[in-house]
Amino acid sequence: MESADETGIHVVDDIGDPEIREVDAQQRRIQAFSVGLEGAGDRKTIGTVIYKSIYTVILSKKFNLLIPFGPLAIFVQKKTNQNGWVFILGLLGIMPLAERLGYTTEQLAFYSGPTIGGLLNATFGNATELIISIYALRTGRIRVVQLSLLGSLLSNLLFVLGIAFFSGGIVRKEQVFNKATAVVDSGLLLMAVMGLLFPASLHSTGTEVHLGVSELALSRVSSCVLLLAYVASIIFQLKNIKHLEGNQHGEILYSGDQDQDQDQDEEGEAPPEISKWESVIWLGITAAAISILSEYLVDAIEGTSLAWGVPVAFISVILLPIGGNTAAVTTSVMFAMKDKLDVSLGVAIGSSTQISMFIIPFCVVVGWIFGRPVDLNFQLFETATLFMTVLFVAFMMQWLQAILYMKTLPPDTSLLLSKQQELKQWYYSRILKPRNTGRQK
Repeated sequence: MESADETGIHVVDDIGDPEIREVDAQQRRIQAFSVGLEGAGDRKTIGTVIYKSIYTVILSKKFNLLIPFGPLAIFVQKKTNQNGWVFILGLLGIMPLAERLGYTTEQLAFYSGPTIGGLLNATFGNATELIISIYALRTGRIRVVQLSLLGSLLSNLLFVLGIAFFSGGIVRKEQVFNKATAVVDSGLLLMAVMGLLFPASLHSTGTEVHLGVSELALSRVSSCVLLLAYVASIIFQLKNIKHLEGNQHGEILYSGDQDQDQDQDEEGEAPPEISKWESVIWLGITAAAISILSEYLVDAIEGTSLAWGVPVAFISVILLPIGGNTAAVTTSVMFAMKDKLDVSLGVAIGSSTQISMFIIPFCVVVGWIFGRPVDLNFQLFETATLFMTVLFVAFMMQWLQAILYMKTLPPDTSLLLSKQQELKQWYYSRILKPRNTGRQK
């Protein structure tokens, strides 16, 4: 249908056209399918949408073949009560669930914008460790909570970060990372470790006013401060994300050629693979599955320790963090080999920052609510180990920046520095050293 106005322009009015109405209805149905809804009740189409969603989230990854080990662990616990097998099967089953939890969080972040997406990633980034810790806390296994979180920190800072550097160095001779983000994360890590160091020092030196009470009060106050600092750091990073990304001018990690696969790095961000409501549903399903499986996993720790003849500390520090860090290892290696070292650093150092500044203080506050005496006293040896690890990572990042600074100096400045070093050596060997020798005589 056409109508002409006073200017002679023909206005097309196809509202009454049945073909246009059919196309519009089909577009509305497709839009409804994208959120998993169908007003007309077409079962075949709903089944297709469900199958596509299951295939994308579960069946498309070979790593998800380990998911059946989770129900198998529950079956073994019900029928045989073999704690060793329950722990191994539960650990294998929780690995792909932790990876899928991170995947659904990333998919949901696509629809939430940069601010809400950043908050989602910050909240659910270590949800597996948080779920396991909360259940262990409810059952009174305070030492398991402390050791498992300590193991996650050491695994992220040493193993995940180290294997990312190693795998990236095999593929490329030169890697680039964002200096500003690394400095912020390193500073936050040092601040969190200082919060853990004070209660341990208070307990070890025997200077408490009331034994077991003063360190608990100090831990609760420190936890509240760390939580506020973590929220402030999240707000800072979200508000300055463009500045931090734009400040990346090539912090060189290894020297060599950097012309390989530049086209792959310049590709745009991939679109989301599932819809918003599918992401919400799968996020709830994976979180519920992890919470159910974590109960059997934590309950089997003591029995596994007795059956294998190994201490609970070894299982909590070494084996238990594997369930939550397997996805971090694969992600760090994958992005490091693609010359996206910022992502690898964000996975390793950012995850450690979240554990030390959010999950550990949050467990202290939750224990306070539950009436559990959870404190930040990780014993002297564990605290010293963590402190040395964080210092090593912080100094390593600063050392890499110093190497970059020396390499980017102008030629005349580098020559001036080298001549200055030669002058110092000459002054020491010709003037200062003979003068000191004469005084000794």
